[in-house]
Amino acid sequence: MSPAYFTADREVATAILELETFIQDNPGWSISDITDQQGHQYVDLVMEGGGMLGIALVGYVYALEKAGIRFLRLGGTSAGSINALLMAAAGPRDEASTDWIIRQLANKNFYDFVDGDIDAKRFIADLFARAKTRLGNGPGAWLRNRVDLAKLGASGLQVIDNLRDHKGLNPGDHFLDWIAELLDEKQVSSIAALKALRRKLPPGGLWRRPENGGPSSEYNPPSLERVAIVAADISTQTKAIFPEMAELYWHHPDQTHPANLVRASMSIPFFFEPFEVKNIPGSKPTQTSAAELDRYQQAWRNHGYMGPIPKQVLFIDGGIMSNFPINLFHNTHSMPEAPTFGVKLGLDRNDVQPTKSFLQLLGAIFDTARTQYDFDFIHLNADYRHLVYCLDVKGYNWLDFDMKPEEMRALFRIGVRGAVAFLQDFQWDDYKELRRKKQEVVEQSEKMESKHHHTPPSLAVPVAI
Repeated sequence: MSPAYFTADREVATAILELETFIQDNPGWSISDITDQQGHQYVDLVMEGGGMLGIALVGYVYALEKAGIRFLRLGGTSAGSINALLMAAAGPRDEASTDWIIRQLANKNFYDFVDGDIDAKRFIADLFARAKTRLGNGPGAWLRNRVDLAKLGASGLQVIDNLRDHKGLNPGDHFLDWIAELLDEKQVSSIAALKALRRKLPPGGLWRRPENGGPSSEYNPPSLERVAIVAADISTQTKAIFPEMAELYWHHPDQTHPANLVRASMSIPFFFEPFEVKNIPGSKPTQTSAAELDRYQQAWRNHGYMGPIPKQVLFIDGGIMSNFPINLFHNTHSMPEAPTFGVKLGLDRNDVQPTKSFLQLLGAIFDTARTQYDFDFIHLNADYRHLVYCLDVKGYNWLDFDMKPEEMRALFRIGVRGAVAFLQDFQWDDYKELRRKKQEVVEQSEKMESKHHHTPPSLAVPVAI
């Protein structure tokens, strides 16, 4: 495939033309107070995980960039973290990232990610063949169903050793090598190089749009370089956010290849082997000075882990803790100068989960764990509902790494159309007014709380509106 297979698609081109016409018909259209001298407007962006459904994320970002939107801080989990890292590494922040990303998308056989042995590949093929089968109620349906189940059961017996010995069907090595190769192409082979690239300002710098006719001012916050990749450290039950928490896991974090961060984030339980990091800093007390050991232990305590520093840890998909980490850049105490846009891959809790079979039960458990934390955050912070768009990806299998090109293009279309619909509806000034009122409530609550000196600080409850 060529990139034009996605971008020159008739529906995609029509949606982009509709967006361009909308912007032309609305002079002064604004979605942020942060701009550059080229006329780009800047936002934060958080993307949900979802395997192959992440192709829709690329379409969403493509449309945002066509509207002249660029990005300050980027975050995500699993597929969302992959897209965030590729966007961050693609080049200077004032340049569109999706031209390069779509080229990689068009030239990649994603089934290469299924890199387990022959038994694992056979079991995965049988599993998805059954998932795609529509048995119907005609003659022989009952028999075909039994034959398919028997075939799946037989191939399943052959992968018990994979799960027992390696804790997953696929080592994930091909994915790690592929991501590393892409980042090396962009000379982003270390966390230090990634941070340096994200610290660079566009030509002429970034500017804060004036309020009430006042002058513009320069904008260069200390967190501008931030990229946030969420992974689940199941050894210490820690929600790891990379690269900022890399010092917990690597002796030389700035020299660590960023490909490791997304490999940790996308380790789908049982489908991929967990990502293991050995020789954790501070795990060998006899080889660590007392001052260093105390520093390492305090760093772990700061993140809620009070036990001994492990010698090695296992990471699995960050989605089991926070599949849509929209709160990554949340600050209740200040007015946003730029919004934090979020894009979800489907609606959560919009249907009853099937639980008749063992696999359905496992799926229901996983979906419940990966969605509830983020759902609660948005429920308690209702203003975020105006920043999040849910892409309708129903009917597409998030683990279908053998997805047909036309299905991939359909997902890309869904992302483009979703972004166009969102941008036509989003009202930046109205959202700022909503946040202004919320901030007033938070400040009043904190003033009232400060008067109750008898209330122990440990019992103080953060206000969420």
